[in-house]
Amino acid sequence: MEKAAVVWFRKDLRVHDHEPLVQAAKSGLPVIGLYVFDPKEYEETRYGFKKTDRHRARFVQDSVEDLRRNLETIGVPLLIRHENPADAFSVLSQQVSIQSVYLHEDIASEELAVEDSVRKVLPDAAFTVSHGRNLIHPDDLPFAIEELPQTFSQYRKKLEKAGTPIRTAIPAPLNVTGLTMRGSLPLGDCPTLSDLGLEELTRTPRYTGGSSQAKERLTDYFFTKDRLKVYKETRNGMLAEDDSSKFSPWLAHGCLSPRVVYEQIKRYEKERVENGSTYWLYVELLWRDYFHLVHRKFGNRLFFASGLRDFSVPWEQDETLTQAWIQGKTGYPLVDAAMRELKETGFMSNRARQNAASFFTKNLGLDWRIGAAWFESQLVDFDVASNYGNWLYSAGVGNDPIQFRTFNVEKQAADYDPEGDYLKHWLPELRRVPVPWIHATREMGLIEQKEYGVTLGEDYPLPIIDLQEAMRERRERMKQAMGKT
Repeated sequence: MEKAAVVWFRKDLRVHDHEPLVQAAKSGLPVIGLYVFDPKEYEETRYGFKKTDRHRARFVQDSVEDLRRNLETIGVPLLIRHENPADAFSVLSQQVSIQSVYLHEDIASEELAVEDSVRKVLPDAAFTVSHGRNLIHPDDLPFAIEELPQTFSQYRKKLEKAGTPIRTAIPAPLNVTGLTMRGSLPLGDCPTLSDLGLEELTRTPRYTGGSSQAKERLTDYFFTKDRLKVYKETRNGMLAEDDSSKFSPWLAHGCLSPRVVYEQIKRYEKERVENGSTYWLYVELLWRDYFHLVHRKFGNRLFFASGLRDFSVPWEQDETLTQAWIQGKTGYPLVDAAMRELKETGFMSNRARQNAASFFTKNLGLDWRIGAAWFESQLVDFDVASNYGNWLYSAGVGNDPIQFRTFNVEKQAADYDPEGDYLKHWLPELRRVPVPWIHATREMGLIEQKEYGVTLGEDYPLPIIDLQEAMRERRERMKQAMGKT
């Protein structure tokens, strides 16, 4: 039986800046790549919807197929399997003698359990785990993980004061030893959405997965369209595609290394301009790292109802309110537009996410874990630490020292969508409604409703709650939970 080294790809679907791939190539052994579609990732959650739904599943399919093409150029076959990862490795170990497994670290409990099950079926194989998710290598941090600053600002300042280095991205290996018996190993194909138990897409995917697409987007946004120079000013835009970088889907699946993004920021600053916008995109990469470190420090507390806090919050569960939020039928246009965009495309802007999450927790008073799980199900750029870290922040049970930070979704709509373009795009029933009525449809009387062709309660929902009253009630309940009067 031929000996081999296996590179186990998970959320690192690229060949650039990939230390496990480089290490495997240097081992001198024939190298095999393996990606496993784990059926558990596509099962129904306890909340009644899929853990991974069709938008992200399609992005993963595209990314894996692109990875296979890129690996082929350096002589590495990518095996694709659709089964329990331990079973996939067990079968493969009967076809080749697996001497070593190279992989990137994953700190989430579910992924660690899967990794442990694979180690058990390969007791004689050596496992080499590398860091590859973060901009800053964990070993280079100027503090121990237990000393992670409580707030992001403190964290950023510590890094900058210490002059924390950012390692250079690693180029892909060029000459990789091939497998002599390669032809006898079935490569396997990506399962279809139907195979995964999911519905087909009803529109062209908003984003196409894959490292090749990621590089195209980076080049287009930075150098072709020259948008980086205004990133800080436009990043809160919710409709225009180039208002923000939109790198997050590829970063989340490891199609794009954050160190490559950083290196291109530095190149842009040298060739074009260095300003507050170039710095702010770097800051966003630090935010991504910070949430990962919060997860590393607090572990499964990231998923507790009480989050990182030492008090119990009286979260509620109401299926009617939850479904109104999910379907974009709350009667508050900004929330509804955001939620319909998410369900239709698997994406929404950061500004929209903050408002949708604030409304869910601070106005509806619902268990934030349900909202976080819905985002996990739908988002093409789902990242466990960033998603749950942001929801903890919105719910007031995370790192933010201000427990009851909230958004007025009507004011936010007026501030960030002043002409109502975003609202009208995703809420066609309101396209005839002008400013200022579109930002607060509930205030329209019968005459305005008739004039603009929309009947509240029929064409567009009446508000499911009173915004201000619900906010006051939630604030009082939060104070009581904290033992304050």
